[in-house]
Amino acid sequence: MKDAPILRSYAVLYLIFLYGPIIILPMFAFNDNTIVSFPLKGFTTKWFAEMWSDPNLRIALQNSLIIALSTATLSTVLGIFAARASVRYKWPGKTAVVGLIMVPLVLPEMIVAMALLVVLLSIGVPLSIFTIIMGHVLICMPFAVAILTSAFQSLDRSLEEAALDLGEDAWSTFRLIVLPLVMPGIMASFLITFTISIDEFIIANFLGSGKPILSVYIFGQFRFPAKVPAMLALGTLLVAFSIILLTIAEYFRRRGVAKTGGKNSGGFL
Repeated sequence: MKDAPILRSYAVLYLIFLYGPIIILPMFAFNDNTIVSFPLKGFTTKWFAEMWSDPNLRIALQNSLIIALSTATLSTVLGIFAARASVRYKWPGKTAVVGLIMVPLVLPEMIVAMALLVVLLSIGVPLSIFTIIMGHVLICMPFAVAILTSAFQSLDRSLEEAALDLGEDAWSTFRLIVLPLVMPGIMASFLITFTISIDEFIIANFLGSGKPILSVYIFGQFRFPAKVPAMLALGTLLVAFSIILLTIAEYFRRRGVAKTGGKNSGGFL
């Protein structure tokens, strides 16, 4: 193909543009200099020790883990019901309802956060960790529904029919047959929504009312130049953690497709 060299060059430039800043991040995290600039001064791990010595970071991390675990659990459970209903049953307005569930994927997060803030304040709900969870579930639900819809679509319906023919009711068939078969998709949904929640900043900043949350804490620390290297160290750990979670999620997703005999080959990685 005559266009092959051009396409390869484009792909290389695109990857450099996309991942270049992420590659530079750990370089400065291990740089023995408080000033983030080239040339690098030397190798050190002191910024990681300084990062972890901050008690405010530990509190923010604890709150973020509570929010992310709650968000991932709620989003996945609700996603199971929504995906099951959209794949298995026909009912009036199904297309419109599923479309509305997916709308947060295309809405600017700033608009979603402002709208949630106005609604919560107008009905007298105090801002707290709970309101952050509500906002995160709203933006994570579309991802959970998309992943779980793929898992349910890949499921061989004849297995359900066989269980029903053998005397099982609908609930026991769902619990004993369907759930184990789509469990890789459930795990993938949980890990993806967990990653999105723990990295999310805009809604946490709007709905947190000053609560120490990891993303908000990092944003605040960048106002102080002396704290920047420690934040780069924290960012390096978060990038590594996110890559690990996404890799595990993709493993479960592909395992689920192979397990159910589906043909869906799309994925995250």
